[in-house]
Amino acid sequence: MESRPVNLRLARKAKARAAARAEANANAAAHGRTKGERAANAAKAARFEARLDGHRVETRLKDDRE
Repeated sequence: MESRPVNLRLARKAKARAAARAEANANAAAHGRTKGERAANAAKAARFEARLDGHRVETRLKDDRE
């Protein structure tokens, strides 16, 4: 039976990519936000921005008295 040579550099990089992907998935599960949470935060920010813009006081410059 003949074995094929293995490129150790490629094997090492593939192993590192798999480990990084596993760590990223674990971090996302532990610290990530769901789609609903992101949507709720976006809606809250939009409401805050609209309220802030609604309370804006517009001042007129001296040249705009017309």
